[in-house]
Amino acid sequence: MKHPVVALFITAWLVSVALLPPAVGRAAESPRCRARAMGVVVGILPPGPLNAITDVAGVRLGHVTLIEGRDIRTGVTAVLPHGGNLYREKVPAAVHVANGFGKLAGSTQVNELGEIETPIVLTNTLSVGTAVSAVVAHMLALPGNADVRSVNAVVGETNDGFLNDIRALAVRPEHVSRAIRDAAGGPVAEGAVGAGTGTVCFGYKGGIGTSSRKLPDRLGGWTVGVLVQTNFGGILQVNGAPVGRELGRYYLKDELSAGGADGSCMIVVATDAPLLHRNLRRLAERAVFGLARTGGAGSNGSGDYAIAFTTCPDNRLRPDGPRTLALREIRNDDLTPLFLAAAEAAEEAILNSLFQAQTMEGLAGHHVDALPLDAVRRICEKHGVLDGGAVTRPTAR
Repeated sequence: MKHPVVALFITAWLVSVALLPPAVGRAAESPRCRARAMGVVVGILPPGPLNAITDVAGVRLGHVTLIEGRDIRTGVTAVLPHGGNLYREKVPAAVHVANGFGKLAGSTQVNELGEIETPIVLTNTLSVGTAVSAVVAHMLALPGNADVRSVNAVVGETNDGFLNDIRALAVRPEHVSRAIRDAAGGPVAEGAVGAGTGTVCFGYKGGIGTSSRKLPDRLGGWTVGVLVQTNFGGILQVNGAPVGRELGRYYLKDELSAGGADGSCMIVVATDAPLLHRNLRRLAERAVFGLARTGGAGSNGSGDYAIAFTTCPDNRLRPDGPRTLALREIRNDDLTPLFLAAAEAAEEAILNSLFQAQTMEGLAGHHVDALPLDAVRRICEKHGVLDGGAVTRPTAR
C-alpha cells in the first residue's frame, strides 16, 4: 500500500465493521419508516395523534429487548390498560382465537368472566411460564392486594426460534417485571424490539407494530388502538398491492421459500368506547380482518389471537364495588365504525412492524432481511396505492 494513512484508515474501518453487533444487517438497506410516511394510507379513518395504541387514554406500553451474543434475539412487551391496580379495577375484555396453534395463558377466564385483571404480556413461546409467574408476583406485591389468592395472568407468545436460541430460556422474571414497571404512554418503539425482537413475518424481519383510528364526533369520537407481534407468513400485500409476489418471496413459490406461512400473530386491541365482553369479542374478531388484508394465510401452524379491552372508566369492574352493576354499552347498530377502525388499525400495525424492522442475524448464523422499502415503494407506485399518488422516499421516523 503506497499510502500508509489510507491503509491505517481502511484497517480501522474493517475492524469496526467486524465488531458490529451481529443482530444488525451490515448490507446497505432502505431507510426505515412507518407505512404512512411512505404514503401508504390504510383505510379511510384518521389515526390518533401518535398513530399508536397509546392514543387510547390511559394505555401504557413497555418493552424489554434482549440481544445477547450471536444467539439471543428475544424480549418482552407489556400492555397496561391503565396505570392503577388492575386487580382492583379490572377492565372489560374478550379474546378471539382465529387459530389456536399457540399459547395464550389466561384466555379461558377472560372469556368466562369478561374481564382482565393483569397487564397483558407478550414474549416467546417457551417463556410463557416465566412471564406468568412474574405477572403473578407483580400483582401480589401491589399495595392493596395482600388478601389476593388468585391472579389470572394474561400472557401470549409467538415462536422466535429461528433467530433466537429459544431453548436458552433467556427471558427471566426481572425482564417481565421491568417491562411492566417501565410501561408508559407516548410514542411506541416498533420493529425488532420487545417481544418482536426475533420474529419473522412474510419471510422478512417482523416485530412489533402499532396503529390507531379516531372516530369523528358524529360517530362517537372514540379511539381504537392496536398493537401486534408479527411472526406469520403468507403472501404479503401492502394496501392491496401484491408486494410479496412481485418481490418473489411468498408462500408456495417454491418448497424452500423463506416466505412460509407458519408462525403466529398476537393482536392487542384497546378502545375507550363503552363496550362489554360480547361486543369486545366482536371487535377482536374484526382485528383479524386486518391480518387477512395483509396476506396472512391463517396456516395450520399459526397461532393467531386477538385480545380486546376497553378503558372506559364507567365500565371498570371493582371486586369491592356494589353488588349490582350499572355499565354502559354502545348499541349494536352503532358498532360498525368501531369494527372498521379495528380492521384498519390492525392492517396498518402489521405493516408498521415490517417497515420499521431492520435486517437481523441470529441463532446459528440465520439471517433475515428487512423488507426492502425502496422496492416496496416502487411496487406501490406502480399499482397506484400510495395516497393521492404522492410518492416519498422513506425517511427517518
